[in-house]
Amino acid sequence: MQFLWSLFAPHRNFRSFVRLDSNDCCLAFKHCHVPPMGDGWVEINEIRPHWLHQPLPASARLTPCIARARLHRVLAT
Repeated sequence: MQFLWSLFAPHRNFRSFVRLDSNDCCLAFKHCHVPPMGDGWVEINEIRPHWLHQPLPASARLTPCIARARLHRVLAT
């Protein structure tokens, strides 16, 4: 029974990524636990299918965790 509940439970560990071309147009989307291998993948806050083959809005990008950690340290001092 636990297995059935797990199928319908929200997967909060998944992160959203988009693959961009050289013009910042969306080529593909991916949900995964860790960043995809290869160049051109950017973490985003959500996936919207109408972005496919369109330029990615700047507001959709997430700041990388490393940069956020550095910013937090700078602000804390």
